[in-house]
Amino acid sequence: MPTSEEIKLLIRKYALQNAVKYDKTPQAGAVMGKVMAHPELRPHAREITALVNEILIEIDQMTPESRAEKLQKIAPELLEELKEKKEPEKGLPPLEINDQLVMRFAPNPNGPPTLGSARGIVVNSEYTRKYNGKLIIRFDDTDPATKRPMLEAYKWYLEDCEWLGAKPDEVVIASDRLQRYYEVAEELIRRGGAYVCFCEQEVFKTLKDAKKPCPHREQEPEKNLENWKKMLRCEYQEQEAVLRIKTDIAHKDPAIRDWVSFRIIRTHHPRQEVGDKYCVWPLLDFESAVEDHLLGTTLIIRGKDLIDSERRQRYVYEYMGWTYPKTMHWGRVQIYEFGKLSTSGIKKAIAEGKYIGWDDPRLPTLRAMRRRGIRPEALRKFMIDLGLGETDISLSLDTLYAENRKIIDPIANRYFFVWNPVELEVEGAQPKIAKAPLHPSRGGVREIPAGTTVLVCRNDVDTLKAGEKLRLKDLYNIRITSIAPLKAEFIGTDMDLVKKEKARIIHWVPLEGLKVKVLSPDGEYTGIGERGMEKELDKVVQFERFGFVRIDSVSGDEVVAYFTHK
Repeated sequence: MPTSEEIKLLIRKYALQNAVKYDKTPQAGAVMGKVMAHPELRPHAREITALVNEILIEIDQMTPESRAEKLQKIAPELLEELKEKKEPEKGLPPLEINDQLVMRFAPNPNGPPTLGSARGIVVNSEYTRKYNGKLIIRFDDTDPATKRPMLEAYKWYLEDCEWLGAKPDEVVIASDRLQRYYEVAEELIRRGGAYVCFCEQEVFKTLKDAKKPCPHREQEPEKNLENWKKMLRCEYQEQEAVLRIKTDIAHKDPAIRDWVSFRIIRTHHPRQEVGDKYCVWPLLDFESAVEDHLLGTTLIIRGKDLIDSERRQRYVYEYMGWTYPKTMHWGRVQIYEFGKLSTSGIKKAIAEGKYIGWDDPRLPTLRAMRRRGIRPEALRKFMIDLGLGETDISLSLDTLYAENRKIIDPIANRYFFVWNPVELEVEGAQPKIAKAPLHPSRGGVREIPAGTTVLVCRNDVDTLKAGEKLRLKDLYNIRITSIAPLKAEFIGTDMDLVKKEKARIIHWVPLEGLKVKVLSPDGEYTGIGERGMEKELDKVVQFERFGFVRIDSVSGDEVVAYFTHK
């Protein structure tokens, strides 16, 4: 838990940033939303609210100039963010279509789809749907060593595409089509556009950096074909020979100069159909270039960081006399909550036991989003609203959660869940059946038996004072008589206590409830929940004063839920 001064500094940064952005004192809720994005601070919301109000009074008395100066002093990165950040245009721009639109989404199946994958899936499918085009899912799985495919991932991608409403018209697996790539490579060699290079990597790099040709560059096509066939017969070892595309050896960008199109890899491919069948594998730039031609792709949308790939691939198209597809580029999207998690990093962390699997709620995979209760229509809208701007953007999942909340809030039933439970004995109370609304607007009642002792959250107990009056939600009013042990006395049922005396309302559960475990991005919560939620298997419900969750499993009196969002 940060110190009080550290929390004040955090609040002051967010409050000043908001004030500078909108040129007025911010609302407390806007600042609280930013602060509560830090999971470790959520249990202390009441104390933090008081600090926020205190700091907002201070900021309200500052001039616009002094606010900017103060922000520059304590958090220059937040001020710079305001200068650089441009609001992207929402929605997808229209296309000019002359022929049938053919688009592809081409993942490497070395792990399941992530939120980053979802953008490509959704945008490609939205365009092909809108223009009556064709959507192809192509698995670029021709690197059995560095980015080794996972057999399960092929199925996961197709499942998640269908979940997102993006069922492909055609599915292509690159590792099934190596003979086609070999044919194109042979033709390139015949046309003088490719050659077999035997230089060691460092030697070639030295030559390339000096803009000097490799000694094998000007070999006759017949000699290159002979060496190429030896490569295919696996007569060379790894790194002994590669096939290079002949480009401009003096090109201003070293990455374009005579790039590698094929290399020797003797690693077993995980797909049974492929296995040890091949030892010569195309690199992605070559495989993708050839496939886009073979599949008749007419439009490619890719990250602006891949512009160099297009520049390399165009050499193949020029040698072969092909027409390159139209391309569009988008900027990088960084999501605050996940930082720079990579597929390889996640895979390693799962193997080490840091995550429970690819659907761990702390991960940005679509499997995790599905298990948490994120709806596909919310995710589609979120991705479409990002648009196709080339500006790099950083955003929070709060926008996705807001879209999802619009969908689930009207249909999610309400229940009580008490985490870190503490027994509260209420003197003078009579056992009764509390009647709480199943949903605030759809009607329906859930009946909760209450004895003279109930369970309340440790978070609430830590803020109570002897003599304080409060209301147990949908039950009755009490006055705290003792903190340790926790005791109270019954003081009636009149709601005027809340209206006139502004007494707090806290939730509770009976002693004989269900054991509940909630898995969330910021940790695991255990406690007791009211009965009834066990009938909501695979549905999203709202735990009052906690958030939305999806009931993942029920075993006897034990429930496991995945946290969705607030």
